Amino acid sequence: MTDTRETRLVDTFVALTDNLVADYDVLDVLQTLVDRSVELFDAAAGAIHLLNQDGVLEVAASTSERSGFIGLLQLNAGEGPCITAVTSGELVTSEDVGSLTARWPRFAAASKDHGYRSVHAIPMRLRDETIGSLNLFREQAGALNGADARAAQALADVATISILQQRTMTDATVTAAQLQHALDAKVPVEQAKGYVARALSVDVDTAREVLRRYARTTQRKLSDVAAAVADGSLDLDDLVAGAAGRPAPDALT
Repeated sequence: MTDTRETRLVDTFVALTDNLVADYDVLDVLQTLVDRSVELFDAAAGAIHLLNQDGVLEVAASTSERSGFIGLLQLNAGEGPCITAVTSGELVTSEDVGSLTARWPRFAAASKDHGYRSVHAIPMRLRDETIGSLNLFREQAGALNGADARAAQALADVATISILQQRTMTDATVTAAQLQHALDAKVPVEQAKGYVARALSVDVDTAREVLRRYARTTQRKLSDVAAAVADGSLDLDDLVAGAAGRPAPDALT
């Protein structure tokens, strides 16, 4: 089959809906959403923010440390399209530095300093509730066209259903616990990324991909793999071999 943009979009929907099962890896759902969205919608980087149990937005996934940093900076500034998308439940698009500056001057300055010229925030919502946002950062000016905006929203909606496992949003306690679990699961992954990056002398993005590939190859949750790295039950040789789809070194003796 020809690898067109349309087939990649369909493949992304399939990848997200495959997670509509009892035992799924929420971090992988989030990372798949942000990675595929950046590719499909011609963005330089992306980040996903979720509301924690205290109603505060936190960065849950990003395509790089660069976009993660901008996402954190946006939240620390207390302004930006991400926050507006969550509070309004609607897509927020700023197609150039001027429109960013008019609405969010502090965020616009930080965004410009890091090379971003336009930002698009897509709410992650189910029915009337919004749990976070998918944020796309572009190095060139321009708005998402109508078809891309609808496709991005549809992907975000499917991912939201996956995260919440089609449970009703009327139980605020259950919803908050689900989202907090997703955010808590990211902590050991961040620690493992740093450890692997230092141990292998690679950048953090490469370390993240090693962990993700190992998790997918062995069909384990990313958070479980990170915990195994942290407690020493998974050593680096096995991690690298598994990520590459090779037998562990000790299995060859």
